[in-house]
Amino acid sequence: MKLSDLADALNCELRGHGDLEISGVAGMDQASASELTFLANPKYAHKVKNTRAGAILVSQPLPKDSTTACLLSVNPYLDFARALALFYQPPAPQPGIHPLAFVDESAAVGANPSIGPFAVVGPRVRIGRNAVLHPHAVIYEGAEIGDYFLAHSHATVREYCRIGHRVILQNSVVVGGDGYGFAKRADGSHQKIPQSGVTVIEDDVEIQALTSIDRATIGETRVKRGAKIDSLVQVGHASVVGEDNIICAQAGLAGSSVLERNVLLAGQAGVSGHLTIHENSVVYAQSGIGGDVAAGSIVSGSPAFDSREWLRAITAFPRLPELLRTMRQLQKRVSELEAGRPSKPEPSTVRDE
Repeated sequence: MKLSDLADALNCELRGHGDLEISGVAGMDQASASELTFLANPKYAHKVKNTRAGAILVSQPLPKDSTTACLLSVNPYLDFARALALFYQPPAPQPGIHPLAFVDESAAVGANPSIGPFAVVGPRVRIGRNAVLHPHAVIYEGAEIGDYFLAHSHATVREYCRIGHRVILQNSVVVGGDGYGFAKRADGSHQKIPQSGVTVIEDDVEIQALTSIDRATIGETRVKRGAKIDSLVQVGHASVVGEDNIICAQAGLAGSSVLERNVLLAGQAGVSGHLTIHENSVVYAQSGIGGDVAAGSIVSGSPAFDSREWLRAITAFPRLPELLRTMRQLQKRVSELEAGRPSKPEPSTVRDE
């Protein structure tokens, strides 16, 4: 694709030779003379002078002495993603229903499906048009799914769950597995609590590999529009994941957690359940949330608190043993002075000011 055509497709302003042929997209360090790269973070600006890329997506014009063509973009990272979509074409699934797939006679599948071998569509399932089920995807009885659904191999949608339009389930996702509920008997053994609720996934949600969204004991677990959930995430029963949430790998939500819109949970964050993380909050990696988080907060640590205070706290933490020794020595000196017995400081650990 000519650079001028690419600029038109991305609605970017071209600076440089529009006849340059662009064959693909790559990172700044790996890009060749026929590839497009991008600069989204100013701290990497020093790499521009050394890149071999034929063109670069930037938010500001390059220095006058630069010979690299550029596309001026309001959001270089977003336009880089759009450019990548123009060049990368994933394998197209085979249309139709494979002879080795099983689709129950009571199920309704919309127009233009692609259902691979050993995929299973159970009784009374409803699936919209343009659905793609890769081999070994399984849709349990009574599930309702919208248009443009994509389920990769071994993804599972359990009974009676509801899924909106343009939802993507990566490999081995489980939507609507049983919530973790047991009642203890008098003898200490455990009685399983029936998980009679459902899981609801709204439009434009993507869930990455090996993630589990549990069904509710009663009522529903809900993942709202536009949420993106990474691999190895656990969403407990009756939880709510808000609009446009980002939940990173290995995060866990205990039952009845509520995340409002635009919440970001970084990797391995843990939410103890029966609480609300209000909108526009950020939870740093490995944080433990034990109570409600106010709107717009940025929290860290376990238990989590304001990230600025947390940064000061972790800076002091390695010095705590030294500070504790000094405090004990000072307490000892004060006690001896009050008793009228002056003492000598230990020169190795105490300094006179």
